[in-house]
Amino acid sequence: MSAMKTQNVSRTVLAGGVGAVLAATALLYVPEFAGQGAPPPPGPAERAASAAHAGAQAALPDLAALITDREKWLRDHPDDEASWAELGAAYTERGSRLGDVRDYPRAERALRRSLAERPAARGNLDAQLGLGALAGARGDWKTAREWGERVRKADPRRWPVYPVLMDAYNGLGEYKAAQEAMESLEELHTGAVVRARAAQTYRDRGWREDADAAALDAAALAETDAEKAAALARLGDLAWERGEPEEALGRFGAALRLVRDHGPSLAGRARALTALGRTDEAVRDWRAALAGPQLPEYLLEAGELYESLGLDGDARALYERLRTGTWTDAEVALGLLDADHGDPAAAVVRMRAEWARGHRSVRVADALGWALHRSGASKEALGYARTATEEGLRSALFTYHRGEIERALQQTGPARRHLAEALRINPEFSPLHARRAEGALTALGELPDGLPAELLSKPTPPRRS
Repeated sequence: MSAMKTQNVSRTVLAGGVGAVLAATALLYVPEFAGQGAPPPPGPAERAASAAHAGAQAALPDLAALITDREKWLRDHPDDEASWAELGAAYTERGSRLGDVRDYPRAERALRRSLAERPAARGNLDAQLGLGALAGARGDWKTAREWGERVRKADPRRWPVYPVLMDAYNGLGEYKAAQEAMESLEELHTGAVVRARAAQTYRDRGWREDADAAALDAAALAETDAEKAAALARLGDLAWERGEPEEALGRFGAALRLVRDHGPSLAGRARALTALGRTDEAVRDWRAALAGPQLPEYLLEAGELYESLGLDGDARALYERLRTGTWTDAEVALGLLDADHGDPAAAVVRMRAEWARGHRSVRVADALGWALHRSGASKEALGYARTATEEGLRSALFTYHRGEIERALQQTGPARRHLAEALRINPEFSPLHARRAEGALTALGELPDGLPAELLSKPTPPRRS
């Protein structure tokens, strides 16, 4: 079940990047008020615009109200390029947070209309930045990088461009550039969105204590319930990934008390409950998560839990929904689905195509390596598995995959070491693969006597440099 959570680009973080673009375009509402008393409280559209202007995540109902407000305004003011850019950014954020691809064509039309009213050559940076965020939401990392770099060149101090660039660089496997973008963001802006970004960056480098501290900062600095829930969900993810399901359960529960139907927290709580053996409750939470946005990773994870419980019919139904759904940036999920539950050769074709597109993140490297191994090409697979495990991210799934590939190649020492490491990172990283890792480790037997000390020592976790 953990397969997708460990290797997917976090939708919480991606939505944060899209939200940063909305912050760059948001218009501050200043309602007219006459009289001596206090002004009326802000309405939902005003709250969404104010949250975006502060870099905070708006509540989804408020975001919907902002979209309705801008649509109404633009019917009477069709030449307002700033409002077209704001509308496009809002569509992109809603589509990203809900996993609803129908919002993306709407976003593109609005952003292109903004450029028609005021072209890029005349300095329409908002629309260009919006197109970069839209490309990132669609998983088109090259295009996202191109738009982002144009905006950065025109205005290097425009902080919302850096989350867009970070997503693009990470998707392309350009981790040094992503780190530099993070440093630029920290120099230009503060607040929850920056600390959430820092938490993700530190996690990807393997700096777990730093990631946890940054996520705690993000929760403390959050200005809306939606933003605080996202930060708490990040803390839950970090706890679960390091094998602490009880702590994760508390974090996800706190998030759900703020936002009752928070999809990432429902999915995260399902993982934690599974790790604790509370599978009936885990199934309940997966059903609740799947009643919301249809994210591809949720279908794969829930299907693998059902399969581990012997609910093969339910698992197959979820796998079929994943195969037949309309998705963006779902190639890794579909590749892992075919590698483990379908046609490994088809998974190889799919993941080779991703690699050829320049999508060379650790998640793509892992999925391609695993597909190759499952299709019988373990020797070729090993290079991709090494790429996935040597960038710093401490992923139990990636490490398990590498161990199994090495075992198939009869590299007994490395296989034993990596299978044991996967179980040390998170003993319950998957309801299917964790038990398989235990079985494979048992089959390899104990370490022989007389080995050099360096082969007996535990791997040292990455340190912040």
